[in-house]
Amino acid sequence: MMTTITPPAYVTESEELYDKALDPQVARRLAGFVAPYKWQMLLAGILMLVSTFSTVIGPYLVKVAIDDGLTAGNLSALRNAVLLYLLAALVRWGFIYLRVRLMAWVGQSIIYDLRKLLFAHLQKLSLGFYSRYSVGRVITRVINDVETLRDFIIWAVLAIARDLFAIAGIILAMLALNLRLSLITFATLPLMILATVIYRRTARIAYRRVRAAISWVNSVLAENINGIRVVQAFSRQAYNYNKFSDFTNRYHLQTLINAAKVAAGFVPVVDVLGALATAAVVWVGGAAVLGESITAGVLVAFVLYIDRYFDPIRDLSRRYDTLQSTMAGGERILALLDTEIDVRDAESARELPRIRGQVTFDEVSFHYSDDPALVLEQINLSVPPGATVALVGETGAGKTTLVKLISRFMDPTAGRVLVDDCDLRTVTQASLRSQMGVVLQDPFLFNGSVRENILFGRLDATEAEVQAAAQAVGAHEFISSLRNGYETSVEEGGVMLSVGQRQLISFARALLADPRILILDEATSSVDTQTEQVIQRALATLFQGRTSFVIAHRLSTITNANLIVVIHDGKIIEQGTHADLLARQGMYYDLYKTGFQD
Repeated sequence: MMTTITPPAYVTESEELYDKALDPQVARRLAGFVAPYKWQMLLAGILMLVSTFSTVIGPYLVKVAIDDGLTAGNLSALRNAVLLYLLAALVRWGFIYLRVRLMAWVGQSIIYDLRKLLFAHLQKLSLGFYSRYSVGRVITRVINDVETLRDFIIWAVLAIARDLFAIAGIILAMLALNLRLSLITFATLPLMILATVIYRRTARIAYRRVRAAISWVNSVLAENINGIRVVQAFSRQAYNYNKFSDFTNRYHLQTLINAAKVAAGFVPVVDVLGALATAAVVWVGGAAVLGESITAGVLVAFVLYIDRYFDPIRDLSRRYDTLQSTMAGGERILALLDTEIDVRDAESARELPRIRGQVTFDEVSFHYSDDPALVLEQINLSVPPGATVALVGETGAGKTTLVKLISRFMDPTAGRVLVDDCDLRTVTQASLRSQMGVVLQDPFLFNGSVRENILFGRLDATEAEVQAAAQAVGAHEFISSLRNGYETSVEEGGVMLSVGQRQLISFARALLADPRILILDEATSSVDTQTEQVIQRALATLFQGRTSFVIAHRLSTITNANLIVVIHDGKIIEQGTHADLLARQGMYYDLYKTGFQD
């Protein structure tokens, strides 16, 4: 017997919406994605009606075969009834096949459209969004929630309509055959409704726990895979395995078993109620047949209808859980699509012409929307074209935030950031960033070849220009030594290369884009001293004629800057050349003594 395991609170946070029933507003908006395929949906509905009719007519044809064929001794009537029964079965099979194919195409097309829309929206969302939401949560919306919607569109939408039409058709057929036997059959309906309500409530809780449990399993699994180097470095394999096996995975197993118990209890209830209805009909109907008040064909047809009557009821009870999942997933998808884009181009935004590179901060302050504490406060800074500016300060001082404002990844909450006297909020983001190059501390390479990664910022560059950029930053030699040279695949994230090699490629990528403003965010902190020397020689060329902002902790990257800006608690407290700041013996002097000496 397993012990009860309670997951942490965060496990169920993303599953709370699964308790949500039909939401008309969410349903209407989701229907908007179906609207372009309304004619295909209508055709699928017609196919569904025909196949449902062929299902309902089957028992009636059996009744005709017995009464008009066997009992009457009419071989021709028997043959015709059998042929019609086979024809109905073939029509049902053919129309179901066509409907499933059509709905599969519609469902996949809707998901294709929806994922395109989501991807385009994610590309526009500002960096502030990604600092608040984990990548895992975003991917879950685009993959899992969209898949839930796909399954509902392909299987559940018309299945619910089919079940309702089947129930209505069977009820009408039964009433037309015999009112008394129909009422006997319907007498079990209250018990069926009660059983369905109890099952629905119990199953909702059980399957919500299953979804929460698998979410927990995925979260723990992803965390351990991403942190495998740390796990192995501290020899935590055995501990993490035991924790996953005895706690996380066992909780998932427990929820699955509990859900299976709930499902296992409902099916026999339906079967028992069906057996009760059948027994009652056979008893009463059999007596009626003996009394010759009804025919044997009517009794057999009723028995067949009873079996088909409970199937759609059983199916509808299972569709309720699917409907809940769809409403929850749909609401989360719509919430993502409704997420406001923090940084937008103004309606009157114009294209920024080729810039000289003058950058001005005019009384700039900044804080995040969900935190009123100022990250930058009243920053005033003027950088002439072509100057190299080194930004120094303790961790968290605001250096990276400052350069994000230059790239307009964020907008200041007060003041203005200007490039060549143009307020960045008055020009398009694309025209600004096309003239900027950024090299980050953790170089990111995309799955593809070395050449494709260097071309990332300028797709129309020639092979000669690609190699020239690589030579300028000292990357050509090691690239040429790779198995396929510039065509060598770097794999996802550049795992086939060392950190230093990935950084050299990111430098070549920035150089090839020929930016007017260059930003290096601790770009040399991840490379060894020998590689840094190669990069330093390349930077001397790279900085020429460009305005450059360098965030660095190494003395060799800072001392040759035209201007050093010292930031502390979001304020500029010192600025000047290396020699000037050392002579003042202020904060830069202290940082130099404690942190910048190689």
